[in-house]
Amino acid sequence: MRFRRAARRFGRAGGLAGSGLAGSLFLAAAILGAAPARADVVIGVAVPRSGAYVAVGEQVLRGVQAAARDANARGGLDGQTIVLDVQDDACDSNKAVAVANHYATQGVRLVVGHVCSNASLAASEVYAANGTVMITAASVAAKLTDRGLPTIFRVCGRDDDQAKLSATVLAERFREKKIAILNDLTPGSRNLAAATKENLNRIGINEALATAFAAGDADDAALADRLREAGIAVAYYGGDAREMGRLVRISAERGFKPQWFGTSAIATQEFATIAGPASNGVLMTFYLDPRRKPEAAAVVAAFKAEGVEPEGSTIYGYAALQALVAAGTFAHTADSKRIAATLHAERFDLVLGSVGFDGKGDVTAQGYVLYVWNDGAFTYAK
Repeated sequence: MRFRRAARRFGRAGGLAGSGLAGSLFLAAAILGAAPARADVVIGVAVPRSGAYVAVGEQVLRGVQAAARDANARGGLDGQTIVLDVQDDACDSNKAVAVANHYATQGVRLVVGHVCSNASLAASEVYAANGTVMITAASVAAKLTDRGLPTIFRVCGRDDDQAKLSATVLAERFREKKIAILNDLTPGSRNLAAATKENLNRIGINEALATAFAAGDADDAALADRLREAGIAVAYYGGDAREMGRLVRISAERGFKPQWFGTSAIATQEFATIAGPASNGVLMTFYLDPRRKPEAAAVVAAFKAEGVEPEGSTIYGYAALQALVAAGTFAHTADSKRIAATLHAERFDLVLGSVGFDGKGDVTAQGYVLYVWNDGAFTYAK
């Protein structure tokens, strides 16, 4: 009961704490990765701040920073002040390993990250070897947790679950249409396309076209023409928001307007901004929108009061750090191995609701649902 009360207090964040000079100093430390002398516990935040997935990285970072401010306003992690060491991995596997080694040499044993699955997979080997807790807000690769590494967790969903939903939607809504399954050769895009194709074929439906392409304006135009010539009516693509935005826009400009179908990678305003009016009607699989959870209402209101819409992975970034703090406070420790054991053993009242983590490190929160883009925003699809 002591823990449940503490978790509820942390979950009811009445606003983004840390205003004024003290808040500015904290934000400077968080953004620059500098830990002031009085810091009690440093938590790493590994996100892409450059490259194709920077928009998702900013969402996660924004959520983590807000959670850290709120936690510190309530006593930090079991009474210890939290300072963030933010590192850019650019969604690159080699850079992610370098970031993980940086945390290892600095004695940082609690990390929120990474965003891209390839980065998380590479870095998690280093974290596991050092007993570091890594909790990701956005990496969906099933392999990440299927290896059973005891200190690796996620608050988001799994790509195999996402692929199952995508295949089900394609089968139920577009069985009689010509379907194309596309990937851009990046690991995440390739894996999601392959898993969706496998699930669709298992249902008994064969796609009309499955192909890979190199992202870029010229290749997007050539791909649009190829899809149109093949009579494609539905195009599934598992790539990032920038590339899908360009592909959807360029296709529309060339008079080709199929039913586009994306994934959690396009759950950012950047997609709609790039695609423009052609984004209307685009389908997308993404986690349950936590902004609608009553447990997240105060946090969402605090973001909006600052003029920030906590879209996409923002609340999941908040939940990732919130889970670390709740586990550490419950166990009365900042020790990573004890926090990992607590995450596996207990349930926590987070902005995602009352959740736990299974033996693999997967969160027990509700998985993926279908969304549709309209007028620059995504809402639940009917």
